[in-house]
Amino acid sequence: MGNSFGCSASGERLVSAARDGDLVEAKMLLDCNPCLAKYSTFGGLNSPLHFAAAKGHNEIVALLLENGADVNSRNYCGQTALMQACRYGHWEVVQTLLLFRCNVTRADYLSGRTALHFSAVNGHVRCITLLVADFVPNAPFEAMNNQIEGEKGDGSTVRNKNDQSALSKFVNKAADGGNTALHMAALNGHFDCVQLLLDLHANVSAVTFHYGTSMDLIGSYLYFSGGCHLMLPGCGVVIGLSPCWHLILIPQYLDFLLPTTCLCLFRVYLT
Repeated sequence: MGNSFGCSASGERLVSAARDGDLVEAKMLLDCNPCLAKYSTFGGLNSPLHFAAAKGHNEIVALLLENGADVNSRNYCGQTALMQACRYGHWEVVQTLLLFRCNVTRADYLSGRTALHFSAVNGHVRCITLLVADFVPNAPFEAMNNQIEGEKGDGSTVRNKNDQSALSKFVNKAADGGNTALHMAALNGHFDCVQLLLDLHANVSAVTFHYGTSMDLIGSYLYFSGGCHLMLPGCGVVIGLSPCWHLILIPQYLDFLLPTTCLCLFRVYLT
C-alpha cells in the first residue's frame, strides 16, 4: 500500500486534491513523487483514485492512472474505483477506467454487487451501456463474422455463442439475496435501465430471496408510480398501465407474468 512509502502527509494532500478536484495540486504532488498514486487512506483503504472517481474528476482519474495507480484497487468494502464511478453516474470516468482495462466483473465484499449493479440501482443507463460494450459486437464485426462463417465453417458461430454466454453471465450475475441488475432497476423504477437490460436479454424469471421475479417488481412499481411502457424483446409487445384494468393471459409469458395481481394491472398492445 502507499502508506508504506513513508509519505502519509503528502498522500493525504493528494487525497484531498483528488476529492476536491484540484488538478494543479495533484500534478505537483505526483511530479514530486509518482508513488503517491498508489497511496491509500488508513483504515478505509480508499485511494486517491477512489475519491476522484466518486466525485467525477475525470482529469485527475486519468492523471493518477498514468502515474501507476492500480485501476482495480479495492477499499475495505471491496469496492473499486469503477464501482464508485458507476454509483454516482460519472460515465466519463467509467469510460476512462475502461480504457485502462479495469475489471468490470469484480464484486464487492459487502453485498456481492458489481459495477453493473451500482449503475442499475441508481438508474445510470450510460454507465450500463459502457460496461456491456466489450461484450456486444458492433454491426461490422457481426457482418465480418458472418462472412467468415460462410467461408470457414462454424468457428465464428462458436465465438459468437461464447460472447453471448459471457454477456448473459455478466448481465444476470446475482448479488447477495439473489438480486440481479434487472431486479434493482425495476425495484427503483429506472425504466430506461430496465429496457436496456431487457434488450440485453436479462433474465426476467430470476427469483430473489425477498422480492420475487423481475416482472413482479416491474408490476409493483407500475402500480405505485402510475405506469409507463416497456417493450419486451423478441415479441413486439408493449406493456403499459391501462386506464381500465384487464386480465390478459399470454401463453408465452405465463412463466413470468405472475402473480395474477400483476396481470390485472396490465393492458397489452400488439405493435
